[in-house]
Amino acid sequence: MAPAPPLSPTRGRRKSSRSANNAHCVEVAVMTRAVGVRDTKDRDGGTLLFTPEQWTSFTTSLKQG
Repeated sequence: MAPAPPLSPTRGRRKSSRSANNAHCVEVAVMTRAVGVRDTKDRDGGTLLFTPEQWTSFTTSLKQG
């Protein structure tokens, strides 16, 4: 897998509205051909990249329980 591009606010980085200040949170950036996910508390620690299809499958399975 190629290194993740930097996730800047212009790329739509967002944090869950359900996260608390001390909780384990991630930030998600939806890009044209990838979805980047990183730890909110360790922004320099790396980014996981998923295809849009992988991300949709993941979030769908979470919603289904």
